[in-house]
Amino acid sequence: MNGVHDMGGMHNFGMVEPEPKEPVFQTAWEGRVVAMYFAMAYTREWNVDMTRAAREGLPPNVYLSASYYKRWLLGLERNALNHGLVDEDEITAGHALRPGKPVKRRLTKDEIEAACKRGSYSRTTNREARFKPGDRVRARNINPPTHTRLPRYARSRVGVVEAVRGCQVFPDSVVAGDGENPQWLYTVVFEGRELWGEKADAKLKVSVEAFEPYLEPA
Repeated sequence: MNGVHDMGGMHNFGMVEPEPKEPVFQTAWEGRVVAMYFAMAYTREWNVDMTRAAREGLPPNVYLSASYYKRWLLGLERNALNHGLVDEDEITAGHALRPGKPVKRRLTKDEIEAACKRGSYSRTTNREARFKPGDRVRARNINPPTHTRLPRYARSRVGVVEAVRGCQVFPDSVVAGDGENPQWLYTVVFEGRELWGEKADAKLKVSVEAFEPYLEPA
C-alpha cells in the first residue's frame, strides 16, 4: 500500500541520528510489547506480513506521532480486534471484560526459546527463475491497496539483478488471504541517480530485495 510508512526517499523527515550507547529498550513497556508480539506470533492467528500490514494501515497522524514500539503495540491491537480476540471496550479498559476466545496455540515457558526463532520462508518450486544475475530489470509501477514489499521510490526504475535468493513466500499474497504463492526473490541494485536524479551522489547504489512479480525486463 502507498502508506506513510513507505517514506524512503521522502523529504523533510530529517536525518537518522544514531543514539550513542542506545539501550535495547528505552522503557520497560517496550520490552513487554516485544514479548506480546512473540507470544501472539506463536498462536499463528496471524503472521509476520499481517503484522507489518497492520502497522502500515495506521492513520498517518497516528503513525508519525507514535514511537517505534508504540506502532508495534497499535498493530497488535488492530490484529487482535480484527481476529475477534478482544473488543474495543477491553482495549480502552486495559484488561479483559469477558472470557477470551480460544486461540490455535498457547505459548508456555518451555517453548519461549523456540517461539523467538524465525522460521524459514524458502519454498520449493517447479518454475525456473525468470531472471539471472546481470539482467537489467525495471521495477513495475504497482500501487496495491494492501501490503507490498516493493518500495515506492524504486517503482518504474531500472536496476540490475545482482543475485537470485531462491523461491520465497510472497508477502503480498499472504496478506490478501491468497496463500503463500511462492515467488522467486532477487537482489536488484539501482544506481543512485536512477532513483534520485542527476543531483544524487554518483557513487551511491541501493540494493532492493524484489520478488519476481515486481519486475519486468528492461
